[in-house]
Amino acid sequence: MTTTPVLPRTADPFDRASAAAVIAKTPTQALLAGVWSKTSGEPINVTDPANGEVLTTIGNATSADLLAVLDTASAAQRAWAKRPSRERAEILRRSFDLMIERCDEIALIMTLESGKTIAEARGEVTYAAEFLRWFSEETVRIGGEFRTAPSGVHRILTIKQPIGIAYLITPWNFPAAMMTRKIGPALAAGNAVVVKPATETPLTAYAIAQIFLDAGVEPGVLTVLTTKDPSSITEAAFSHPAVRKLSFTGSTQVGRMLLEKAAGRILRTSMELGGNAPFIVMEDANLEKAIEGAMIAKMRNCGQACTAANRFIVHTKVHDQFVNMLSKEMGALKLGHGTDPSTTLAPLVSRKAHDQVSNLVDIAVKNGGQIALGATGTDGPGAFYAATVLADVPVDSPLLAEEIFGPVAPVVRVHSDEEAVAVANDTQYGLVSYVYTENLARGLKLSEQIESGMVGINRGLVSDPAAPFGGVKESGLGREGGFEGIEEFLETKYISVPNWN
Repeated sequence: MTTTPVLPRTADPFDRASAAAVIAKTPTQALLAGVWSKTSGEPINVTDPANGEVLTTIGNATSADLLAVLDTASAAQRAWAKRPSRERAEILRRSFDLMIERCDEIALIMTLESGKTIAEARGEVTYAAEFLRWFSEETVRIGGEFRTAPSGVHRILTIKQPIGIAYLITPWNFPAAMMTRKIGPALAAGNAVVVKPATETPLTAYAIAQIFLDAGVEPGVLTVLTTKDPSSITEAAFSHPAVRKLSFTGSTQVGRMLLEKAAGRILRTSMELGGNAPFIVMEDANLEKAIEGAMIAKMRNCGQACTAANRFIVHTKVHDQFVNMLSKEMGALKLGHGTDPSTTLAPLVSRKAHDQVSNLVDIAVKNGGQIALGATGTDGPGAFYAATVLADVPVDSPLLAEEIFGPVAPVVRVHSDEEAVAVANDTQYGLVSYVYTENLARGLKLSEQIESGMVGINRGLVSDPAAPFGGVKESGLGREGGFEGIEEFLETKYISVPNWN
C-alpha cells in the first residue's frame, strides 16, 4: 500500500550556503586524547534523509583507534576525579551556556542529518542543555553518610567514588539529549567517558563534544568516535580494565546482546531500551486535552521516540469521536524538509525506516484495522511517510506488539478500566504510559496498575531533566536524569571506623 502523496514544493526551503558553512566547520573525525584525529577505517557518508544527499563524510574508527587512547583516558579520569567538585561543576555549567549560545547552529546540524523539523531540533538542544545545568548542580551534592552501627561497636562511614571510564552508546533519534543525559552525570561524578554516537547523526555529537572541549574538559576525559563496526569497538572498550560502566540507549534486541557481553566483565550497566507506550483515554476524559496530548506523545520526532504513544487505548463511548478528532489534527500536518519553518511533518530517518513503517501498516490493515487517515508512503530518495490513523485495530494485531517508530496511530476500542489495563500491560515493554481522565483518583489507580517506569496523567510529555527516566520489564535497567541519574555513575564505599566511646 505505497502511494506517493503530494509533497510541498519550495524553490529553496533553507539557505543551503549557510547550512554548508555550518557543516564545513563541524568536526568530522574522532576525538581521541583531546585531539580531533584521523581514524583507520574507510570514511562514512552522512546523508540528509529528506533527499538522500550526502552532507559530508566522517571518520570510521576501528578497535585499534580506541585501544590506542584508553590508557590516556584512564590517566585523565584519575586526574579529573581529583579535581574539586566545584571545578567540575563550573565546567559543566560553562558547557550549558555554550550549548544555549550555539543552539541554532546545533539545531541546523541535527535537522540536516536526522530529518527532524528545525523547531523540534531547537527544542531538543535546549532540553539537552538542561541536563548539563542540572548535573552541574548535582556535582557538588555528591555525599556520603556517617552513622553509628546498631551494635555500638563501630561507626559506619560511606563515601561515593567514580566508577572509572564509562562507555556510552547513544541513538540517532535524539542525538543531543541522549548524549548530554549520559555525559552530564558521568563527568559530574568524576568519570571519563567514551561516547559512540550513531552513524546516522554523528555531527550533532561532534558539535557537542567541541563544546565540552571549549568549556575546559581536560584532554582524554572525553573520547568520541563513530564506527561501522560497533561490535569490535565494544569488544575493545570492554577489554580495558578501566572501563567499568556501560550505558546504552537503543533497541531491546541490541541491549540484550550488550548485556551478555557486559556480563563477562561484570560491568555496571544502564539500559534505556524499547517502548510500546499505551495512551489510555477513558470516557470521562477531556477530549480536546487528550488530542493535544496525543499529538505531543505520538508526533514528537515524527513518532521516532521510545516514549512515543504506540497504542491508543480508547473507551468505546469516545472511540469514534477521538478517531475523528485525531485524524483532523494529524491530517493538517505539512510534509516537507525539516529546515522549512512551515514543515510540521519531517521525513523518517532513512528509507529502511520508511519501509518498516509501511510494512507494519499494511499488515495491520490486512488484520482488520480501518484506515481513518493516511497509510501512504513515498517513492524516491526521501523517507517521507504520511500521518496515519487506524481505527478499531484488533487487540491481537501484530502492529500492537511492535515499536512503530513512525507517524502511525493505531486506536484500540475498550469497554472498561480493567480491559484498558489488560491491553496496556499486554507487552514485554514498560517504559512510559499515558492516561487521560478527569478523575484524579481514577488516574492514580490506573497509574499504579500499569506496568511502566513512567506515567503521564493528562500529559503527553513526561521527560524532564529533574525526573528519573527509565522503564521496567524489557524496557531497561536503571534511571537517567533526576537525583537518581548521578548514582548510576558512582560506587558506594563503606569504611568501618572504630567507636571511640
